[in-house]
Amino acid sequence: MDKYAIIVAGGKGRRMGAALPKQFLPIGGLPILMRTVSAFLAADPKTHVILVIPEDCQDLWQELCRQHAFEPQCGLACGADSRFRSVAKGLALVPDQGDVLVAVHDGVRPFASPQLINRCFAVAESEGSAIPVIPVVETVRQISPEGGSHVVDREAYRLVQTPQVFRAKLLKEAYCQAYQPSFTDDASVVEHMGHNVTLVEGERGNIKITTPTDLALAEYLCRE
Repeated sequence: MDKYAIIVAGGKGRRMGAALPKQFLPIGGLPILMRTVSAFLAADPKTHVILVIPEDCQDLWQELCRQHAFEPQCGLACGADSRFRSVAKGLALVPDQGDVLVAVHDGVRPFASPQLINRCFAVAESEGSAIPVIPVVETVRQISPEGGSHVVDREAYRLVQTPQVFRAKLLKEAYCQAYQPSFTDDASVVEHMGHNVTLVEGERGNIKITTPTDLALAEYLCRE
């Protein structure tokens, strides 16, 4: 089956407090987004990569590619005002015909291993979907509307990561729905349509770089 990867990097990264959007900040000498693209091509060089980035950052991306001699040819879509609409714009570049698998991945998760990416594609090919998750290792408390709280069984919960991989037909149909505030990831969009999703083992090192602390950890991981 043909593989597509929609890498969503449409935000401005204001929580990082940097002049550049966080996806373009360097770690280990390369912009985060380049490392994310490279992760998918390391897993399978034939993967078709689609980048969803802000329209006013596309010239910056092209310039960074020239500076770093970064040659992979990626499709480009313009980021929208929400993740849901950004993914929909990326999906518009995925063909409607043929056997196609689509991964949707956060542009600021540059450390997904080839093993994780290939595992997600393999499970999605057989099951229709693959959602990487990791166990919760800290104590979890649920807050009540009255302001109190109580401990819940952390074994009943998982933290969700990307890439989330689906058969293209299923994902395209799901993204024809009207937006709902509960759509926090692609799995929630597909589930809203009445489909179950398949969970697979994620990776603790598959971090999402959101804050300056995350950026410092990413620099450490690059050195290691």
